[in-house]
Amino acid sequence: MKIAIAQISSILGNVDRNIERHLELMEKAIKEKADLIVFPELSLTGYTLRDLVAEVALDPFRSSAFSELLSASKKIDVIVGLVEERKSDPGLFYNSAAYLSAGQIKHIHRKVFLPTSGMFEEGRFFRPGGEFSSFPTRFVPTGLLICRDFLHYGSSYCLLADGAQLMITISAAPGRGVSDPESQGFETSRMWELMGETISFFSGAVVVYCNRVGVEDGATFAGGSFIYSPFGKLIIKLPYLEEAFCVQEVDLEEIRVARKSWPFKRDDRPEIIWRSLERIVRKKEDED
Repeated sequence: MKIAIAQISSILGNVDRNIERHLELMEKAIKEKADLIVFPELSLTGYTLRDLVAEVALDPFRSSAFSELLSASKKIDVIVGLVEERKSDPGLFYNSAAYLSAGQIKHIHRKVFLPTSGMFEEGRFFRPGGEFSSFPTRFVPTGLLICRDFLHYGSSYCLLADGAQLMITISAAPGRGVSDPESQGFETSRMWELMGETISFFSGAVVVYCNRVGVEDGATFAGGSFIYSPFGKLIIKLPYLEEAFCVQEVDLEEIRVARKSWPFKRDDRPEIIWRSLERIVRKKEDED
């Protein structure tokens, strides 16, 4: 399987131009024989939207603009980030990731953990999603996460328990704190990489992380997108701070080998986790 990562800087609030850029990079990925292309969080809109959220929201099942992406997905699978407003929930907005394939919307994940502190204001404008689930693709069962979701390790566990072999996170993570001057990275970048290494190893899954770059409203987005193998080995990491595009071949057969070598998945007991969490939640409710 060949995965293209499009580490781009979206134009804030300009959905039409961002879609044009997506289509251009999808065509480039097709020429390089990629099977799937991954774009960052809110790639169709930009991140620091605030009061623009309602203006750039779209219903992917009804939007004429979105239909261009669906048509292009007949040649290559694609993951895009968008502000979603569903017909059934008018006036409610989600920070969503959509997986498109063969001209159809195969899955939509709505961001569950919305950071709302410091520079982050997502809880003011978005409604949180309510679940983590895997879904079938023409490759392997796959799960989607959005940015902060990935830092809650229970999110990835839910995808593992639901059968995911490929876990993909799209992100708009800023860089904070200077790390190793030689790598020109950030302290926060190591946080994402450490989670990618850990989740890939203990899940026996391919982990893909696509982060954006650029500057919006004083926030500098870090880039540093990566792919980890099911053995927790770094396959590729894109540069920090600058736009980048790559097509990386991933051996999905390694998933079987990794899970045979380290039987964490075989020994998993999700029913125990479920019962334990149910007890914990009920205990907290009783205490409150």
